[in-house]
Amino acid sequence: MQTPWEYRYANRTQRMGSSVIRELLKLTEQPDIISFGGGLPAPEVFPLKEFKAACNVILDTAGPQALQYSTTEGYRPLREMIARHTGRYAVYVTPENILITSGSQQALDFIGRVFINQGDHIIVESPTYLGALQAWNAYGAQYISVPSDENGMVTSELEKALRIGPKFIYVLPNFQNPSGSTLTLERRKQLVELADRYGVPIIEDDPYGQLRFEGDHLPPLVSLDCQYRGDDGCYTGNVIYLSTFSKLLAPGIRLAWVIAPEQVIRKLVQAKQAADLNTAAFNQMVAYEVGKGGFLDEHVKYIIKVYRERRNVMLETMDELFPSEVHWTHPQGGMFLWGILPEWMDAADVLKVAIQRKVAFVPGESFHPNNGGKNTMRLNFSYSNPETIREGVNRLGTVLKEMVAQEKMHHA
Repeated sequence: MQTPWEYRYANRTQRMGSSVIRELLKLTEQPDIISFGGGLPAPEVFPLKEFKAACNVILDTAGPQALQYSTTEGYRPLREMIARHTGRYAVYVTPENILITSGSQQALDFIGRVFINQGDHIIVESPTYLGALQAWNAYGAQYISVPSDENGMVTSELEKALRIGPKFIYVLPNFQNPSGSTLTLERRKQLVELADRYGVPIIEDDPYGQLRFEGDHLPPLVSLDCQYRGDDGCYTGNVIYLSTFSKLLAPGIRLAWVIAPEQVIRKLVQAKQAADLNTAAFNQMVAYEVGKGGFLDEHVKYIIKVYRERRNVMLETMDELFPSEVHWTHPQGGMFLWGILPEWMDAADVLKVAIQRKVAFVPGESFHPNNGGKNTMRLNFSYSNPETIREGVNRLGTVLKEMVAQEKMHHA
């Protein structure tokens, strides 16, 4: 006799859902579908030769240590390297401010575990990163959406959201997933100032910050917060900063980091000890071996060159082949752009037809925590080569033109 498992799940599982994107990825594993759906880095840019050499060095010189359990906080030389790198942005932290996690997704989960009580309010941009919503739904978070445009979160709308008394503000300031937008310097300063005035911390999620194709680098919120508080680069801790090696080296190594005040790191360490004891020591040591000695800086330049070309091809082909009723963002970096369809058009309906024509994307509705965005779509340009991008945009453009023509006939 079978046990009815559904009666045994914890209450929190009722707020869990499958990732729309992960489900879509299964569908797009069919080799003849061109997918702009996943948030995947280009496998061509993975530094295979350097990883192979680093694996041999680590196994030859520190094999037993690499294959053993290690400290929960993370491999100290790697944390020291991250601290030095953070110093470039005029933010001075020590390894004690850094925790290595198994991808940024784990960091988001731990933030939920440590900070969110059932019913707590979190301020997010709308649209925002779906993975954060998934991580925090299980802890009973409620979301206060602040609208965003091509210049990031509309900070003039932020103050009324802050009056509700949120637990924290979650923001992706650089080449945001899903929209590709970047928060302007003026808005960054306003965000830091308002957060300080209302005593609300900021979670700054920055997986793409180094992948800038054009325009000037903007200081991270963590840096502006230090300046605003007059601490001359000394880390003051109103901003918890997250970043990852997934977009710089490879996502398969599952390595990311959290920068936070030491007391917060201690709490996150307790959460990590309960979850998985430590991030894989071998992966951390290999990443350090690959990343040290300036290799990372040179490698990032190469990634930027590849992604810039792919973004340009996607933008040019959309200009040429999409109907004039459709609009889109012009991201200055990262991996995504955001399509805005006419109000009457539902991206989920477009996707059904698009999949029949062997092209896929992610409908934008699921990135909006409090509904809306039915007429939006996320397109990834980093994964496909230029020729594939042209063909995929051609297929999608044909679908969109047909749907626009049908609508015009309907109203004729």
